[in-house]
Amino acid sequence: MVYTCFNVDISNNIAHITLSRPDKRNSMITEFWNELPEIIQDIDRNARARVIVISSSGPHFTSGLDVSSFSQTEITDPAARMTARLRAGADFYGFVKNMQDSFSCLENCRIPVLAAIQGGCIGGGVDLITACDIRYATQDAFITVFETNIGMTADVGTFPRITKLIADGVARELVYTGRRMLAEEAQKVGLFNQVFEDHTAMMAGVMSVAQEIASKAPLAVMGCKRMMNYSRDHTVSDSLDYIAIWNAGMLQREEISEAMTANAEKRPGNFVDLPPIKNVIG
Repeated sequence: MVYTCFNVDISNNIAHITLSRPDKRNSMITEFWNELPEIIQDIDRNARARVIVISSSGPHFTSGLDVSSFSQTEITDPAARMTARLRAGADFYGFVKNMQDSFSCLENCRIPVLAAIQGGCIGGGVDLITACDIRYATQDAFITVFETNIGMTADVGTFPRITKLIADGVARELVYTGRRMLAEEAQKVGLFNQVFEDHTAMMAGVMSVAQEIASKAPLAVMGCKRMMNYSRDHTVSDSLDYIAIWNAGMLQREEISEAMTANAEKRPGNFVDLPPIKNVIG
């Protein structure tokens, strides 16, 4: 499959998705919002990989939303202008919900998603990486909730997620000011797991982590992601109950036995892949 905004490579149980418009600073045009969920859902629904890595090409990870690609033609007819104005709120709501869903698919898919960030991660880029499971960066990387600087309130996912990742006061300063947070600071506050010298070193390190994750029992990793997300959004009591119910239905003793035997024999485990997600017939 050929995409406008991405290159996709799947090998050794790792799906590597690369933003592929470096000449445009990997800005998020209309095709971006349609292609990303299509790619993620295909990988997840058809169990094509055990881990997803999202990286980018060129000097910057992404410049965020390409506002020019969504510009509208000026309406001169008064009646038509009134109709457009009345529809604008509902149209905009649906438009934003579609973009939100494009990033929520990263959080909702069954397998871990790792982000590898170089250079600028601006505006919508912050929405994207906060929906991922783990974030890595190069020394020259930075993030900025740039929407504040152009009179907007970020609406695609940064606010509900970033305060679950870093201290509330730090997040508030970041979004109120629209300032740049450099990679070193982002690592200190816990947003980035690790900072690498350059893109080559980062990709080697991220792929090593991805390979480690891919070597584990997929069902166990899926359960970990599900429990981490659930626990983030629920009480301790509810989360403890949910993990007990989850394991009562999902725990596979054969996988546990294979993992223990493989560790003892110092060999890769022979685990069952996640099943494809079947479409409902009817």
